[in-house]
Amino acid sequence: MISNHLHEFVDHILERRCITDGDVNRLSRELLADAVLTPDVIDVLIALDCNVEAASANWSEYLVATVVDYVVWTSRPTGIVNRESAHWLVASLSAGEGPTANAMRIAFEVVREAERCDEMLIGFALNKANSKLRQDLTRSDSALLVA
Repeated sequence: MISNHLHEFVDHILERRCITDGDVNRLSRELLADAVLTPDVIDVLIALDCNVEAASANWSEYLVATVVDYVVWTSRPTGIVNRESAHWLVASLSAGEGPTANAMRIAFEVVREAERCDEMLIGFALNKANSKLRQDLTRSDSALLVA
């Protein structure tokens, strides 16, 4: 369950469809500074990322750091992403129209930082990286044909 203040913040962001540096500061210094993070709060942050059209670079850094810290170092067992956590995280990162660029960064950073990680999350990160690489190569080939 999320607090009323966080709920109001999310509603405000969704109305504007934009996250500014000021929004990131308010979130990190007021709304979540002393909060105990839960999967529900993390899900809300990831969903917010999927539903904005523009966001400051600070949003990306804050979101990735917050989710990685929660998944790897706050959740138990510390440093280990077990099957249950991996399933939850993959479902959250995949929601909506698929993973955002920030969601992919989160997956990679969790895998990189965790001492051990369930293969589902590793496979998700690798599969999405391969898809992105194929898209980039296809775009490059198309650009070469046009030039």
